[in-house]
Amino acid sequence: MSVTAEAEVTDHGSSAERFERDALPLLDQLYGVARRYTRNQADAEDLVQETMVRAYGSFHTYRDGTNIRAWLFKILTNTWTNSYHTAQRRPDVVVTETISDAQLAVAARSETDLASAELAALESMGEPEVRAAVAALPEPQRMVVYYADVVGLRYQEVAHVLDVPVGTVMSRLHRGRRRLREHLIEFAYRSGYLARPAGTAA
Repeated sequence: MSVTAEAEVTDHGSSAERFERDALPLLDQLYGVARRYTRNQADAEDLVQETMVRAYGSFHTYRDGTNIRAWLFKILTNTWTNSYHTAQRRPDVVVTETISDAQLAVAARSETDLASAELAALESMGEPEVRAAVAALPEPQRMVVYYADVVGLRYQEVAHVLDVPVGTVMSRLHRGRRRLREHLIEFAYRSGYLARPAGTAA
């Protein structure tokens, strides 16, 4: 075997090992994002599978030490946009095990969106109410909220993943958090988590 061929084998092995080490542990996070896009289990699984195939094929372009989550989310988003978004979707599939959305109760944790008492009320709510509130968001807002508040990407990273300006990310995040707050706070009033302010209609 030539030196060049040996180097190629070594590089391939190293790339495969790095992919297994760095990318595969993020499958659950990718599936969580895919569920937000597709709204059903079967399409989410297909989307993640295609994303991983594409990611492995282009892993030589990934710069070791950079944010691999953002890199993978970018591939997933592009795959969704190019291959799935405009295609005929499958009917919604009822599943008994889904990625939990309870952590999205903290989606309005920004400095100005919620007072601490409201945040405590949101965190105490059950998962169905949070899921309903998130599902009611328009897709652009839903995905920005998910990437920023659940995954924890920075504004610049979200902008890169979604291929939109940082200002658009900030605007969508603000509107998405506000809509979540409005939906969940009204539920908090109805359920007695918070006392309705005096003088407001029930």
